[in-house]
Amino acid sequence: MHLIVWEFQVQSGSHRKFEALYGPGGAWVSLFGQHPGWVGTELLRDAENPERYLTIDRWRSAQAYDRFLAAVGDEYQQIDRAGEQMTATERLAGRFDLR
Repeated sequence: MHLIVWEFQVQSGSHRKFEALYGPGGAWVSLFGQHPGWVGTELLRDAENPERYLTIDRWRSAQAYDRFLAAVGDEYQQIDRAGEQMTATERLAGRFDLR
């Protein structure tokens, strides 16, 4: 299992929109769900800092994730641009292999 972890600082007043985009039923989950290597996504909100979120995207393998990136093109960029409107910062925390 390969995990992609992102960290976000959400702009004040944008929580609902952010959670709708990144949470269950959001545009990211819809896009990921079109690809057979995707296993699931979790959206985590920091209990002590409500502007801070993490997403954990689970893929069958690093190769499955890389194939997804190669295949999605413009749709990925469109969703990413929509998310930029709601966030103060976005940072790739890392790519991890589950052991």
